[in-house]
Amino acid sequence: MKNNKVILVLAPHTDDGELGAGGYIHQSIESGASVIYVAFSDCKDSIPDGFEKDTLFKECEKATKILGINDVRIFDFPVRRFSEKRQQILDKLIELKNELNPDEILTPSTFDIHQDHHVVTSEAIRAFKNRTILGYELPWNCLESKSNFLLNYLLRT
Repeated sequence: MKNNKVILVLAPHTDDGELGAGGYIHQSIESGASVIYVAFSDCKDSIPDGFEKDTLFKECEKATKILGINDVRIFDFPVRRFSEKRQQILDKLIELKNELNPDEILTPSTFDIHQDHHVVTSEAIRAFKNRTILGYELPWNCLESKSNFLLNYLLRT
């Protein structure tokens, strides 16, 4: 069955969306959905010495390409300082809502304890409160899990 959904993946950092929801993203694309991937930071300030500053940017491009995502947008909010940029993040989300009119929004779980993830999720709920919002879990950031439903997809290679 084909669908024409527009899915907006919100990734605080350049690895969160594909690690947290990669199977769902891939299956949705296979079913005909249009997926837009937005990362709020390329984490260049977290790159260890000896690595190129664009390492995580390049890895994100490769990972999203494997999943089949053609529309990837990466912003440059400073990692671990999203709380200082809360209003700018909300403004960016409202711009995305008006531009893309997404049907579903994927964002980190409300149980995620990472400070940047919390800001993106909180502001996404404010910006998209009248849309379907699905939270994805990154187990290393969640001290507890409470699922309202479970989607289980395996990525076929």
